[in-house]
Amino acid sequence: MPGRTRTRSRTLLRVVPGLLLVILALTGPWLAAHPIDTPVTAPYAAAGDGALLGGDQLGRDVLSRLLHGGTALIAGALFIAFVVTALATVVGCAAVLRPALGRAIERTADVFILLPPVLGIMLIALAWPGGGRWAVIAAAVVLGTPYAIRIVASAAAPLASAGYVEAATARGERTAYIALRELLPNLRGTVLALFGLRFVEAVYVISMAGFLQIGPQPPAADWALMIRENAPGILLNPWAVLAPSLAIAVLAISFNLVSASLASRSALKAVTTS
Repeated sequence: MPGRTRTRSRTLLRVVPGLLLVILALTGPWLAAHPIDTPVTAPYAAAGDGALLGGDQLGRDVLSRLLHGGTALIAGALFIAFVVTALATVVGCAAVLRPALGRAIERTADVFILLPPVLGIMLIALAWPGGGRWAVIAAAVVLGTPYAIRIVASAAAPLASAGYVEAATARGERTAYIALRELLPNLRGTVLALFGLRFVEAVYVISMAGFLQIGPQPPAADWALMIRENAPGILLNPWAVLAPSLAIAVLAISFNLVSASLASRSALKAVTTS
């Protein structure tokens, strides 16, 4: 019991920072004291009473823009992580259970993995009609799925030769049934860890695209865009750059720690119950 209590306490400590950040990002637009596009201070004004974190390059309130800037990023990263993990789980299990299909999927995945991520994102985002955030999301899904498929297939390969899988195959069960009822329950730890990794990668991909101005465009309030816009004045008001940078870092690190903890607990539970 004491060991279980300590484990839960550590998990809770890992959850709290990310959870608070997500809550602030979702409720931020209602908590912001100023409109995101209205100057309230001098350009790069230092932190003060009128603006808790000072002003940006146009004199807009940094804190208000920070509270507005995380909602779309978190929603986009969650969407990317969910879609990539779901696709990778389905295709990876099917590739293991159907060797001919698996070889074709493996060759296709190798081609996409060799494509430089930044170049691939730029090609897809710039070719997308109108560009914007959805172009970056589509690029992240296309480029992130092949590698995720390889991870799921590698984890599922030893399970494909297990006795219960062979018994289900001998009974004439369909591939979908075997994947969902026989393989997936034993891949919970891998799937949870993969979801966490895909979320963290999606945060970085969206942030990189925002920094390169491939995704959201000014005057949108976006954490990565705030870093790019305010970098020239970092010596005048460091908070204009440090605040969104810290928000991205805390979000990625805390979510990664939580997913790793949940994955290890799920894997341990699967081992003890099997």
